[in-house]
Amino acid sequence: MTIAATDRSRAPFACHPSRSRGRRFDQPDSAMRNAFQRDRDRIIHSAAFRRLKEKTQVFVAHEGDQYRTRLTHSLEVAQIARTLARTLGADEDLAEALALAHDLGHPPFGHEGERVLAQRMKDYGGFDHNAQTLRVVTKLEVRYPQFEGLNLTWETLEGVVKHNGPLLTEASGEGDLAWAFTDYDGWRELELDTHAGLEAQIAALSDDIAYNNHDIDDGLRSGLLQLEPLLELPLVGEIFRRVEKRWPGQPRTIVIHEAVRDLIGVMVGDVLEETRRRLDAARPETAEDLRRLDQPVVAFSEEMVLHLAALRRHLFAHMYRHYKVNRMMSQAGRVMRDLFDLYLNDPGVLPTDVQAGMQGAGTAESARHVCDYIAGMTDRFAVEEHRRLFTVQGYF
Repeated sequence: MTIAATDRSRAPFACHPSRSRGRRFDQPDSAMRNAFQRDRDRIIHSAAFRRLKEKTQVFVAHEGDQYRTRLTHSLEVAQIARTLARTLGADEDLAEALALAHDLGHPPFGHEGERVLAQRMKDYGGFDHNAQTLRVVTKLEVRYPQFEGLNLTWETLEGVVKHNGPLLTEASGEGDLAWAFTDYDGWRELELDTHAGLEAQIAALSDDIAYNNHDIDDGLRSGLLQLEPLLELPLVGEIFRRVEKRWPGQPRTIVIHEAVRDLIGVMVGDVLEETRRRLDAARPETAEDLRRLDQPVVAFSEEMVLHLAALRRHLFAHMYRHYKVNRMMSQAGRVMRDLFDLYLNDPGVLPTDVQAGMQGAGTAESARHVCDYIAGMTDRFAVEEHRRLFTVQGYF
């Protein structure tokens, strides 16, 4: 056992790298890094991670460089996840790896891009960004001579797939799984009917904290949100008024930054308090005990859930459905539909290496290759590709 594998104190119900279930393809241990540290590093060095710099959630990438991208969002999620993991005795490296990986499967143009791919793929096995993340890290990243994918540990793959909860429930069976889940040979080994480990649950809540707060920040700075209506919301309004009282006369930008910092702190504190309460009640002794519980242990309090629901309703009405965002998303949807339909029905326009795996126009296998190709695009590349294919330039 290396020093790196034992250098931190972890709770007994945390995931331990020295007790990992291992990788699908055996590889020698590292003398300098434990298994979860290697997973994190492989994710950081992947092409899919680099492409997150020009993928966005609300704004299209070229709308401005001051807004969050999926890359900066993932870094913010990782920072929150490390804080929660350290405080709760979870494995920080695994929590960070899952935070950095959680958006790898998202297509360009945020939720609109996912909606279009789901619609276009409904006859070919569907589309789900978590399933696509699994596909990215087990197949589409081609970096090693011995295997496809990144050959991540079982714990990281489990967390990628189940960080939002079990996939197989009384209401949802195997037939409801997107094809990208079941295309992975080892999908049954991931125990899709249980909760994920502590670190994956931490990454999921860190994602909620990060995007709720950066949407407030980006929304106010873009002008899509107005401060005065936000002040009417529970918790959010209270914290903004508290900051204005603490720092009278400060520029609006400072007030926003301070309020967002305080909001993150309050949400993190709420998760810690509620999680400790649930751990005290459940008393799991191992990571397996924690997975078999009937509810996640990492959670917001009931009061915070209500506050966040009010915030999300406000963001949905005043930001996500703002006419300027609707215009961007309408254009984005058109780009996605046009590219998918053209590629599927005229695969000869695709790059040669993408064509190589296709089996004729309109087939399910071809649709899945097209889906992989489009899902891997950045916002900017998709826009440029659409321009090249649908705008007549010069004399052809």
